[in-house]
Amino acid sequence: MLKEKIKGYIERIKRIEGILDCALISRDGIMLGKSWEGEFNEPWLAAMCATLFASAESTSAILKLQPPDAVSIMIREKTIMVLGAGEKLLIVAIIGNAGTAAPGIPQLEGLAREIGGSF
Repeated sequence: MLKEKIKGYIERIKRIEGILDCALISRDGIMLGKSWEGEFNEPWLAAMCATLFASAESTSAILKLQPPDAVSIMIREKTIMVLGAGEKLLIVAIIGNAGTAAPGIPQLEGLAREIGGSF
């Protein structure tokens, strides 16, 4: 049942305008589900995304700022976004934006709150 729930969220994230691929990972770096096809090191990706987000949270705390909602990595026409989804999960999304903000970002943020509330 949990696998079906995760699969359903992955499918919903993929339907958001501008999202090319996505994954749900735990905040401690475990891959729970993904839309990417092909071979790649899933455990390494999950661990690095969790580390990236945790580092951003630590940086914010050092600077006495609110914790981040998301961390973005801009790569030419794409952005990798890691969003907090509650206390236990993160969403990793590849956004094809060609230098502009993807119109589906507010929808993705809303879905992140929903996912966070369900786990």
